[in-house]
Amino acid sequence: MIRVIVADDQAIVRAGFTVIVEAAGDIEVVGEAKDGYEAVELALKLRPDVVCMDIRMPGRDGIEATRLISADPDGHIPVLVVTTFDLDDYVFGALEAGAAGFLLKGADESTLVDAIRSVAAGEGTLDQKITRRVLFEFAGRRSAPERTAGTVVETLTSRERDILRLLSEGLSNQEMAQRLFIEPSTVKYHVAGLLAKIGARDRLQAVVWAFRHGLDAAA
Repeated sequence: MIRVIVADDQAIVRAGFTVIVEAAGDIEVVGEAKDGYEAVELALKLRPDVVCMDIRMPGRDGIEATRLISADPDGHIPVLVVTTFDLDDYVFGALEAGAAGFLLKGADESTLVDAIRSVAAGEGTLDQKITRRVLFEFAGRRSAPERTAGTVVETLTSRERDILRLLSEGLSNQEMAQRLFIEPSTVKYHVAGLLAKIGARDRLQAVVWAFRHGLDAAA
């Protein structure tokens, strides 16, 4: 079971969210938080597989809560930001804070469930309506990495470069396998190696890295 905490200031939203995700059969809501303070407290106490975080909440907002959860030294707790707001600053703030995914509340039920599974699996997710625009601008805003781009890029194999470009298109392992005519298990192997080389925690961070260094799908 994928253990999830839901953080939203509206009780009716939390209740509806719980009904939707638990109907999937492999997801269990183990805690609910009405603000960022409770979200951080519950996350560090219960150590869920995913925290589904609203952005606008009273007191401590979702971005600050995401930053605190992501910075926990005892182990990574992935945060999926789920919000009605798709303004650039909110998305940038969530990514800067360490969110593993960003999804709009207007998404259908299956998309929400798939996003939770993806984040729990370490793959990350970003709403397709804003993916390329947001990542392109976000990549340009970030400072240069400590390791020079050239040094890391030179270590990438041609297959890893292919994987990076397909990741930036938002493809799943299965879709990448079909595109490259290889097995999904082989894709998973290459993704793991790629993340280790570029120092990315998940697929979303890898896509941001690709945009920063001109290795995205448009390159």
